Amino acid sequence: MAKLVITEKPSVARSIAEVIGATKKGNGYLEGNGYIVSWCVGHLVQLAEPAAYGTQYEKWKYETLPILPEKWQYIIKQETRDQYETLRTLMARHDVMSVVCATDAGREGELIFRLVYEQAGCTKPIERLWISSMEESAIRDGFAHLKPSRDYDNLYASARCRQEADWLVGINGTRLFSVLYNKTLKVGRVQSPTLAMLVEREMQITGFKKEPYYIVHAIAGGVDAVSEHFPDKTMAEEIALACTGKSITVKSVQQEDKIIAPPKLYDLTTLQRDANRLFGFTAKQTLEYAQTLYEQKLLTYPRTDSQFLSDDMGETAKSVIAVLRKQEPFDAIATISPDINRLLNSKKVSDHHAIIPTVEIANTDAARIPEGEKKLLLLAANRLLCATGVRHTYRSVKAIIDCGGHLFTATGKQVLDIGWKAEEENLRRYLKADREEKESEDDKSLPPLAEGQIIPGAETKVTDHTTQPPKHFTEDSLLSAMERAGSAEMDEDVERKGLGTPATRADVIEKLVKDGFVKREKKQMHPTEDGMKLITILPDSVKSPQMTAEWENTLSLIAKGQSPADDFMNGIRTMVRDLVSQYHEVSEQNRGMFGSKAEVLGMCPKCGKEVVSGKYGAYCTGKCGMSLSKAMGVRLNDTQVKNLLDGKKILMKGLKGKSGKTYDAYLVPDNIEDFSYTRDGKKYEGSQFKFKMEFPNNGKRKKR
Repeated sequence: MAKLVITEKPSVARSIAEVIGATKKGNGYLEGNGYIVSWCVGHLVQLAEPAAYGTQYEKWKYETLPILPEKWQYIIKQETRDQYETLRTLMARHDVMSVVCATDAGREGELIFRLVYEQAGCTKPIERLWISSMEESAIRDGFAHLKPSRDYDNLYASARCRQEADWLVGINGTRLFSVLYNKTLKVGRVQSPTLAMLVEREMQITGFKKEPYYIVHAIAGGVDAVSEHFPDKTMAEEIALACTGKSITVKSVQQEDKIIAPPKLYDLTTLQRDANRLFGFTAKQTLEYAQTLYEQKLLTYPRTDSQFLSDDMGETAKSVIAVLRKQEPFDAIATISPDINRLLNSKKVSDHHAIIPTVEIANTDAARIPEGEKKLLLLAANRLLCATGVRHTYRSVKAIIDCGGHLFTATGKQVLDIGWKAEEENLRRYLKADREEKESEDDKSLPPLAEGQIIPGAETKVTDHTTQPPKHFTEDSLLSAMERAGSAEMDEDVERKGLGTPATRADVIEKLVKDGFVKREKKQMHPTEDGMKLITILPDSVKSPQMTAEWENTLSLIAKGQSPADDFMNGIRTMVRDLVSQYHEVSEQNRGMFGSKAEVLGMCPKCGKEVVSGKYGAYCTGKCGMSLSKAMGVRLNDTQVKNLLDGKKILMKGLKGKSGKTYDAYLVPDNIEDFSYTRDGKKYEGSQFKFKMEFPNNGKRKKR
């Protein structure tokens, strides 16, 4: 008798199989020691397209909206069907008595497994492997304490709600606004509010009016004191002239010792933000690097929103720190007693604890780790050392200075104990990284000052400045904004705030770029013209960050069994119905707002609507499926298409026969023929011209 273990990826399957003794290779699985280990390849089963619910949904038409399936249908992804069949066959094997869900321990991992299990019609008992590290000890402990599948039923319900809500909002919203505005406009539950934040920032920047201002500096005895801001340069220059050569008098000195506590450990979002800020990694790159390190047993599970370790992980953290102190560059810092207790708080650990390296790095040749993964591993290791370090303390100094009857301010600071920032500076030196920010006025050191002190011979200068607009989002700041979205309007004790989850935000950003609504310019993120226009036409129900943040919080509560899944989905369905009923027509002028109208080449012989020139050839705007891009394998130009639609014959030169020789011929439009084909498990239909051929030279084919 055997247990079937199903993982999310082949690499994870191999790691688990090695630990539990399943070493015999099969076709799509490993077997041995009472276990069979196989794998998914991401989502093997997915929601069906609208056409699966009726032929009326094959074309994008307003009359068919909203699309609200009563019973959800699923399809097997065609490109990975073979692996699905392998899993289905293994589940049906007579010697398989139970199944272990070993997909990634999170919402999406649970969905991937359950859909395969249900689609295969399996009814065998399920156990859940829930681990946060691919280390051998973690895998053995996980198998020794397998969880009942029912403990994760609410997590699965939350995953289903997420999937179905995304489908309903995405399919209906995209079809609705695409039909109304005659352009494919992607709408998404998380994507649209994220784009809205980018557009709002862009409008703040473009609408900002810079205003000049001027600052007077009084400089003497190593002190550079500054005036208030003056809107008039003449006034600033007059004050500078009045103070030149005068003595400066210290009117008051305020000193305050301040503390900067060590940072928390990384969750995925903070790791992505730092990797973007320091190395320019996109959020998706960081997640991919982190996932690779996890599968190589060098990093704990990355898809986490926690910045703490559970209370029982104190010894684990100590062991990792001990290993790090023997590794370059962390061996350059004198050994200190780490404050482990600061990291431990089980109440703030949800599905997974914070991201930290594992002790496996002691057995790994750092030179063999690719550059991207290596930088990320160094970052996670450095954060663990910083988080357990001594607090950074400094003395802040603020002096009010009189010069010529005018008041100036001098600020500075003195580091008393560099503390955990020594680790930060050490890593920066090792990576030869530049400082991220220029030294501010507050960072400058001041000479010792005392009240009543007089320093003669002041020099002065006037510096020009302008008020600055808000900065464009980088992926660092955009991830932060997504994480905090809606939090101002939500109670402090809500389970989860923000747009999406740490695991999905990277994909959301990538989709916006891929769909042409956002573009990257170096590190900055800019909405495109189409992105700006899209947000102007979308209602708050699909673009409001606060509303989407509330949905995400509800999904989290569903996962904990604290909110009914049906209530959430009923709310989504109501929102979609309202959306379609409220937005049913637009003016002809607004209909063309997403670009100039394509040239009309003629009328469709099938449905009578306009045929226009597109990126991939001529097509019918009536979406009847008629297209006209090639004839006899040769690309048609717009003039040729016009003539064919007018019923005229066209001369085609250079047609190639079966023998490979070329010839010229007239093509005469004959009739329209419907066709269909299947790709990736989906059925597509269309229509195309059929032609008759006439040859020059008295109807004889003249070879060339």
